[in-house]
Amino acid sequence: MVTCPWCGTNYVTFQSNCSNCGGPLPAVDEKIIGSTPSEVPSVPPAAPRSISDRYIWRLLSTDGWSIAAFVFGILGFVFTMLGVGLSTSQITAFVGIPFLVSGIFFLGTCIWVFVHQYQKMNKVVTVLRVGQAVLGQIIETQANYSVVINGRNPWVIRYQFQVEGQEYTGSVTTLNQPREQLQAGKSVYVLYLSESPKWNSIYPHP
Repeated sequence: MVTCPWCGTNYVTFQSNCSNCGGPLPAVDEKIIGSTPSEVPSVPPAAPRSISDRYIWRLLSTDGWSIAAFVFGILGFVFTMLGVGLSTSQITAFVGIPFLVSGIFFLGTCIWVFVHQYQKMNKVVTVLRVGQAVLGQIIETQANYSVVINGRNPWVIRYQFQVEGQEYTGSVTTLNQPREQLQAGKSVYVLYLSESPKWNSIYPHP
């Protein structure tokens, strides 16, 4: 049995990438056999790592700003259609124009936020593909009760690491229940871009 470390999907036989999220799957001989979790995390494979472009959409699906952009997009579409319908009549144009303006504003906000978050998640995928590895530590794991996605609250995992004596912090969001190795105080491998360590992520991404 091979379990995807990115989304938890199980496979009877090995395949290079998860068909659910696109993340790379560890070979069977790379997995730790046994019921007791290891205190030392597995070392990430050497770069470049095989990360599917589809993984960007999984990251966006758990991102609060992306979800807000989706809501704004729905509101923008509804308000725009309503505004256009009302504005075609001289009698209701006075009411329709504010709806139309609001709809355009919501759509514009949706597009701006989505493009920004897409670029951000694309950068995260770049980190997972080519980032350098360093051992870090989980400093906090908390559920975000202000956001509900498909009936679940996302988890925010914050961590810290050092590069050339300078300390950095980062965070990832996941809908999966964090495993024991992702609790506060546990060691974890962090991938970062050598030219800009502020771009980082834990490996494997939960």
